Amino acid sequence: MSLTATLKFPIINESVEQPTGLFINNEFVPAIQGKTFAVTSPIDESHLCDLQMANADDVEVAVKAAYKAFQSWKVELPSVRARYLYKLADLIDQHRETIAKIESLDNGKSLLCSRFDVNLVVNYIRSCAGFADKCDGRTINTGANYLNFTKREPLGVCGQIIPWNFPIMMFAWKIGPALATGNCVVLKPASATPLSALYVCKLVQEAGIPAGVINVIPGSGRGCGNAILKHPLVKKVAFTGSTEIGKQVMIDAADSVKKVTLELGGKSPNIVFDDCNLERTVQNLITGIFFNGGEVCCAGSRIYIQDTVYDKVLEAFKEAISKLKIGNPFEEGVFQGAQTTPDQFQTVLDYIKIGKESGAKVLTGGERIGDKGYFVQPTVLYDCSPDMRIVEEEIFGPVAAVSKFTTIDDLIEKANNSIYGLAAGIHTEDLNKAFIVADRLEAGSVWINTYNDLHENVPFGGYKESGIGREMGQEAFDNYTQVKAVRVKLNTPSI
Repeated sequence: MSLTATLKFPIINESVEQPTGLFINNEFVPAIQGKTFAVTSPIDESHLCDLQMANADDVEVAVKAAYKAFQSWKVELPSVRARYLYKLADLIDQHRETIAKIESLDNGKSLLCSRFDVNLVVNYIRSCAGFADKCDGRTINTGANYLNFTKREPLGVCGQIIPWNFPIMMFAWKIGPALATGNCVVLKPASATPLSALYVCKLVQEAGIPAGVINVIPGSGRGCGNAILKHPLVKKVAFTGSTEIGKQVMIDAADSVKKVTLELGGKSPNIVFDDCNLERTVQNLITGIFFNGGEVCCAGSRIYIQDTVYDKVLEAFKEAISKLKIGNPFEEGVFQGAQTTPDQFQTVLDYIKIGKESGAKVLTGGERIGDKGYFVQPTVLYDCSPDMRIVEEEIFGPVAAVSKFTTIDDLIEKANNSIYGLAAGIHTEDLNKAFIVADRLEAGSVWINTYNDLHENVPFGGYKESGIGREMGQEAFDNYTQVKAVRVKLNTPSI
């Protein structure tokens, strides 16, 4: 049975050999039941390849492989674990352009976005390698008769379920801190976008990472994901996806009391004050909502503009949007590619219709592009009221809802009026005002005079129903360790 396929990249006339098997115990293997599923490209809806489909039987094999590997990986020298991670990062760096092209073909995002993702992947895995020997405990002074210290130890087998909007980035965000701290992983990529993770598994082999430390098994949420969540040997679950599914993940993981971290949905406010740098702010508004086709959990999808500059900002925003190139990710200069799945494509169009019917005005966009592939015009709806669904609900596409505000108190009330609290943006030349507003916003990340500006050493995660725990930064390593306290009674020496 062949477990590879040839992927052909449109326009640029290049191809690559793509693994199609499950990656278990450092080998690409067929699914036990022999079932496959098709992977299609959102660019033109063409068939890319068929992948082996994991179910509960394959999860059992993968978890046992990870558990066996954990027995030695957990006691491996941190410096050795770091060397493996550095080697993997170097290999991804060498293959960065191929990985970016696979990502664009499979996900639909522009090569500009895919290259951004891969660059952050390389930097983050290197950052995790650098932290491998710094995950320390502490000593605690309780008097001369005792020695007290703590150790941070790995959890064991970590189940990781990642989404389709940032496939390779989420892969790195999950495996990096897990491996650095001595855990082993069983990771399920999204069925819509599994290709880049499987390609990187070839590099896992080349890096010499021991068998069973990383296992990647594409499959359905019901047949594969649920088995990961409920497996008693899986001691931690990391999930990135919608808030609705995240709530169910917590319920399912409770069957065997696992540690759970969740990075979920958002409806983030992007705030424009009347003293902002207009040119820079407009570019940040574009990055905030149209980067990655708006399929970003922290997208600045609620734009609040101070009333004194409302019309001026809208005019400049519309002009800048008109210059964006939308289309095939492999075309030169494309900023926004296709939406990733047909369901999400239709959801975006449905929300645009809902916005229009609820009284929002269309500044620009609002329609499908072409009749093949999942392309949507960058859309801005303005004069929105707080009770509109397009203001309250996550759309997850290139659609912004714009509203006015007058005072800071007025703004804070509107900005915090959400079940979500993932991110926020503030645009002003007055940093004193920016810091005051940032302190009052209920958001895990606040960007000032920038947006969607991620860095591997800065933690990312949400308040409220946007999640539990943090990705990246030192805080991510807390998700993958547990604390052991050791207390020693000392004998009083006799002289």
